[in-house]
Amino acid sequence: MTSVKQVAHNIFACTVCAVMSGCASVGDGVASDRGDVSFRGTTAGDESTVNGVALCWCPAGLFVMGSPVDEPERRPGEDQIAVRLSRGFWIGKYEVTQGEWKRVLGTLPPVLDEGAGDRFPIYNVNFAEAESFCVKLTEQARAAGALPEGWEFRLPTEAQWEYACRARTTTATPFGDSLSSHQANFLGEFPYNGAAVGPALNTTCEVGRYPANAWNIHDMPGNVFEWCRDWYHFRLPGGTDPDLHDVLGTASEQGTYSRARRGGCWADQGWPCRSAFRLRFEPERSHSHIGFRVVAVEVKKN
Repeated sequence: MTSVKQVAHNIFACTVCAVMSGCASVGDGVASDRGDVSFRGTTAGDESTVNGVALCWCPAGLFVMGSPVDEPERRPGEDQIAVRLSRGFWIGKYEVTQGEWKRVLGTLPPVLDEGAGDRFPIYNVNFAEAESFCVKLTEQARAAGALPEGWEFRLPTEAQWEYACRARTTTATPFGDSLSSHQANFLGEFPYNGAAVGPALNTTCEVGRYPANAWNIHDMPGNVFEWCRDWYHFRLPGGTDPDLHDVLGTASEQGTYSRARRGGCWADQGWPCRSAFRLRFEPERSHSHIGFRVVAVEVKKN
């Protein structure tokens, strides 16, 4: 028997497809992909390495961003909206590691007290520092002939992040409607939605320790929160290729403005590891629970 949740989602997805032309179904490729064909992937989850950074291909497509009203532990600011990504992009197979940070920028943050080593995620870096890494990685990859002109490394938008995390799933997490700490690094004594209790590492861990999602991407739920490119807006951005990097967001009660972060972390319970969960964080701040991963995108010409 089809559940109310499934029916509601199917109706929503069909309505979205009817009003957004050129998209047959949620997650289908979109014919408007163009640019350097030799650099693009062929199918979702294709893998490549650029300047030592492992990447996975996310094809152009349509998806429903946010959570349905009956998703356990959903929070305000997750109302569902249709998003169309008109161009495919590469996303880091792993969170950026300390080894990659050191290779690109030379100097690690002074405090790495929640896991240290070349395969551990970088953390204790603020938004500007994460963006500086992307700029330097772009310069180095272009100089090496590994990144075509017209492409660059960036932080993902919230839409790109959630699309890659879901990998065509419509469940609360990439692994279904429950989550155990056998599947992601979080406080395992507090699993999500009835999953089995599991271990708690109480610190970061080496990237790739946990299973990949359907597009071969690791650690999108758990380990460290990940900076996104967008300013945090209370309402999710919809439409085609939403990018709120330069659109100042929703002020907090204290009058501060924040960038968005995604994915949950080692110090969280299971529910913030949901695909739709989003949280604000002031861009000048850094913390042991927040790092980032990169995307390689084709820059649109005005």
